[in-house]
Order: sequence, then C-alpha cells, then structure tokens
Amino acid sequence: MTRKITVAALQSSYGADMDANIRRTAELVREAAGQGAQVILPSELFQGPYFCVSQEERWFGTAYPWREHPCVIAMADLAKELGVAIPVSIFEREGPHYFNSMVMLDADGSAMGVYRKSHIPDGPGYQEKYYFRPGDTGFKVWDTKFGRVGVGICWDQWYPETARAMMLQGAEVLFYPTAIGSEPHDKELDTAEPWRRAMVGHAVSNVVPVVGANRTGHEDVTAAGQTFYGSSFIADHRGDLVAGFGRDDQGVLTATFDLDYVDRHRAAWGFFRDRRTDLYRSLVDPRPA
Repeated sequence: MTRKITVAALQSSYGADMDANIRRTAELVREAAGQGAQVILPSELFQGPYFCVSQEERWFGTAYPWREHPCVIAMADLAKELGVAIPVSIFEREGPHYFNSMVMLDADGSAMGVYRKSHIPDGPGYQEKYYFRPGDTGFKVWDTKFGRVGVGICWDQWYPETARAMMLQGAEVLFYPTAIGSEPHDKELDTAEPWRRAMVGHAVSNVVPVVGANRTGHEDVTAAGQTFYGSSFIADHRGDLVAGFGRDDQGVLTATFDLDYVDRHRAAWGFFRDRRTDLYRSLVDPRPA
C-alpha cells in the first residue's frame, strides 16, 4: 500500500483585525480540507498585517506565548474538527524574548511543538531584527499523521542549508509560510520569480515536494504601504510547478504526492549517497578563508 499525502497552500490578504484574519484563514482551511487536503499551510504571520515594514514598539503588544496564541487555539480546534495538520505561523513571546515562530498542529489538534525562525532579515521593508530574536530551536521536522514534514519560515526559504538540514532529518515535504512583496527602497526591484526559483531549487536538489504560501494585497502599516505579490505555489520532487497562484489570487492550492515513489526516486538520484561531508568544513565556518 503506497503512502500518499495531499497538501495545500492558502493565499489571502489580511487586515488589522486578528479575529477577522482567523475567520478568513479558517474559511480557507475548510475549503482545502473539502478538497482532500491533509496538511494545510497558511501564510506567515496571518494574525495581522506584516508589521515589520517599520520599527514601532506597539507591535510587541500583539505577541503571545505560543500555547496561548489566539491563532494557535483557533486552528487547533479546527485541525481536530477536520482531521488535518496545520503549521501555524505566529508572533511569539517567551518571557522578555520575542520570536517569529511556527506551531505544528497535528490532525487531532494537538500541538507537536514550536519552531522559531532561524534566519532573521533586516532591510528596508523587512526590519525583523527589531522584533525577533534568531530562533533557538534549530531546524525541525514533524511526524504528522500524514507524513514527516519540514517547515521553514520566509527568509529561511532562501537558504539551501535550511532545506538540506530538514531533509537530513527525514522530511518528506517542505513547507514555507511567507510574507514578501514590494521593496520600498527600489520600486524597480521585483523578487517574485527569484523567490519561487529559490524554493524550486530546493525541490530539485533534495528530490522533495515544496509548498510555498504567501500573502497578497496592499497593506498600509506605513504611509507608503507595501504590496505583497502572492505567487504561492506547490512544486513536485522534480521542481515542476503542479499548482500556482498569480499575484492577486485568493484561495486554495492543492496537490497529492506519492511519498513512497518520491522516496525511491530520491534514492535513485544519489544526492544523499554522494554527499562529501569531509569537504564541507567551510560551510560551518562563519568566516572561511
């Protein structure tokens, strides 16, 4: 009997009302579950607008301990009701520390634990170092009811080391919740295609399906505002796009993968057989010669 998994990516716009954002996400989770999805990925920090476009201390008031976060509580009830797994991206507070985190919910609604975003960007429009500490959990994978999944968060997705670390822990599908769009310092800079290509590269070099969920729409956290470019997608183990949204679409993407077939195909490629860890010392040296 082959093992199959049906995954989903959600794409939506979000506003300032957390309860409304939760309701909107719940609607899409239900839609995805109705299409047979088993692991359903909302976008990054769907609790509200992407506030890291500027540095304003008021946003610290929107963080919660991960077990008490309203998004986690609501999605846990929904996961249990629908029998689906949901990676839930949140703004987490732990004592005096703040993180950009993901809580993995299994199909019975139980929280399997927390992953804290490892790579924290700091640039125009993405001033996350003001709000978030670098994650202290290390990269993690999760044995959900439907398969072993790895989840990175946004900026993590640009790093091949993130994908490879999760694969070495046995991940069978990689998920990346995201909030990315316009670059306020350069109106001519459009990263939508490189964003997608970076993750498709992880699919190819690890022989693994990849799911990326981004938000869409214009947000007015600052006077200039920021426009998110959507383009959520699902790629197969070859890096072929099997489902994708445009910039302004809202809704659900789904795809089904045969995990046993992908596992055999990965072995046949030999990428993990032929690794030369004896030559990789410079990869862990912060300032290689």
